[in-house]
Amino acid sequence: MSTQRVFVARLAGCAVFDPAGDRLGKVRDVVVVYRKDDPPRVVGLVIEIPGRRHVFLSIGRVTSIATGQVITTGLINVRRFQQRGGEVRVMAEMLGRRVFFTDGSGQAVIEDVAIERNRLGEWDVAQLFLRKPKTSSSPFAKGPTTFAAWSAVREHQTPGESQSAEQLVASFSELRAADLANTLLDLPEERLLEVAEELPDDRLADALEEMPEDEQVLILEALGEQRAADILDQMEPDDAADVLAQLPEEQREELLELMEPEEAEDVRELLKYGADTAGGLMTNEPIVLSADATVAEALALIRRHELHPALAAAVFVTLPPYETPTGRLLGTVHFQRMLRYPPHERLGTIIDDSLEPVPVTASAAEVARLLASYNLVSLPVVDAAHRLVGAVSVDDVLDYLLPEDWRSHDAEQTPAPRTAHASGGRR
Repeated sequence: MSTQRVFVARLAGCAVFDPAGDRLGKVRDVVVVYRKDDPPRVVGLVIEIPGRRHVFLSIGRVTSIATGQVITTGLINVRRFQQRGGEVRVMAEMLGRRVFFTDGSGQAVIEDVAIERNRLGEWDVAQLFLRKPKTSSSPFAKGPTTFAAWSAVREHQTPGESQSAEQLVASFSELRAADLANTLLDLPEERLLEVAEELPDDRLADALEEMPEDEQVLILEALGEQRAADILDQMEPDDAADVLAQLPEEQREELLELMEPEEAEDVRELLKYGADTAGGLMTNEPIVLSADATVAEALALIRRHELHPALAAAVFVTLPPYETPTGRLLGTVHFQRMLRYPPHERLGTIIDDSLEPVPVTASAAEVARLLASYNLVSLPVVDAAHRLVGAVSVDDVLDYLLPEDWRSHDAEQTPAPRTAHASGGRR
């Protein structure tokens, strides 16, 4: 059998297939164990399967690894992955480590790791892609890169010690918010907090919105008040309100005082309502336009990339003012309806006034019933004066109705245990 070499950073995110060609999941990491005199041995892959659950796939179940895909025997244990003593995750722990060249020529940082299948069918760490310190004083300059065998370097850190969080953040740059949240939650707590420190405010805010509230609180408290306030500013008001509602009143007020006044005002408004009401579930930043606005203007607002898809499904037409709480709600114009009319058409002529808004005091169950009955993804929420105060979307209702641990809930509770491999890994 000829040798086969694959770089781990390029492997991350690749699809995993069974022998019949059915997709099982995608690669999230590679697990290795250190050996005394030889390069680390690959013992398996961390695979993300449907439900955003990360599971372990023994390297013995892998028949082929190539850039772009992994082929398995089709047998995957669906127990959630838990890292064992002596195991090292390449993406999460090795990338970014500082190493020294054994010939005394200096130091470098690991940017990628090549794993290679030898003639016996086993996978080992074959080569390191390294970046040396930069030689220019320019802030935009980078150091030269080089390849080195494992035996040509020694680690500055002890085996198993975490790498720089900065390098790990770079490896997460292409992950969607939900995948980033799931990946972060798989890290040890200390590593999770280090990576959170390095993530940009907007990326961390997006990830926090996909996490259970207990984890949100843990991360925000570890970041310190000013950074936590900056993150809350970046979050959707309803998500920020949900997090702050979990904190003691004194701590909540301190963070609100540190937030941007406009953002804090939106959050304070949402905190007035019960968590199980339309007011507590809604966002107070829906798309609001006047009856004189055109279809073209509405579609331009809907196209904003930062807008949540559920909120982009419709715009709400009101009397002035057009910031919540608005003037009296006149009706709703759905995205699909707008597509049937010319760009210059006024929204006031195509309003759907048959859909009754829900009051802020409506229960979550009532909101869910209305969304299901009329096949909607969002509903306008009004106060006693029929002023639009927000919109509640189907994802907000699902978050409330599903079990608190739905993001980490395993489909199978008692899968077969993993068995130890003779070399210290897993089969």
